[in-house]
Amino acid sequence: MSEQGWREFLTADGLDDWVVLHGGAVAVFRTQSLSDAARLAVAIAETSGVEGSGVRLSIDGEQLGVRLNRGVWKLEAGHIELGRAISATAREFGAVADRASAQEVSLAIAAKPESIEVGFWRAALGYSPLDDDNAIDPLGHGSTVWMQELNPDKPLRHAMHIDVSVAREHVEARVAAALAAGGRIVDDSEAPRSWILADRAGNRLCICGWPDGSTLPELTESR
Repeated sequence: MSEQGWREFLTADGLDDWVVLHGGAVAVFRTQSLSDAARLAVAIAETSGVEGSGVRLSIDGEQLGVRLNRGVWKLEAGHIELGRAISATAREFGAVADRASAQEVSLAIAAKPESIEVGFWRAALGYSPLDDDNAIDPLGHGSTVWMQELNPDKPLRHAMHIDVSVAREHVEARVAAALAAGGRIVDDSEAPRSWILADRAGNRLCICGWPDGSTLPELTESR
């Protein structure tokens, strides 16, 4: 498990439909109707290499979401050709990729190392492990829960926060929308990799352009 897989995916040609989020590679295709989305889902399911690959499909009205894998660190070289093949199938059906609709929402549970209890969250939510530090919805619908280790020397201020991962070209618009809706910036020192925002009550949320490439110059320049 390394950065190589998702870095290679980001720099590969023919993958403009795809957004690399915390939860892996995602594409959203818009069709003309629910029945068109269903037909496209069947066609993608029958695309060479999809069967048994772990690809997940979800239909919401005229929209078909395709997730190549679970977890950014699980992206491998084979996902490049798979993504290209799925995009080709979508084009044959006249579907249009909508990168603005691709997002991943996850819940970060902050705790000192000795207090991390990922097993509790898996049991309470009925979730499964993907890695040692997280819990995922086995149906692929709910947000991923991951455990964030805090420095033992620092006080615990916020035990939980939400991470929102979006496409690199849409992250600043998402931040602007949150500010216009009454939010405030708590920390922008890592922008455009991420912004920490809060609502009026002080509840925090992190909006991230990572890992889709917005803060990796060597990747941004190559696309």
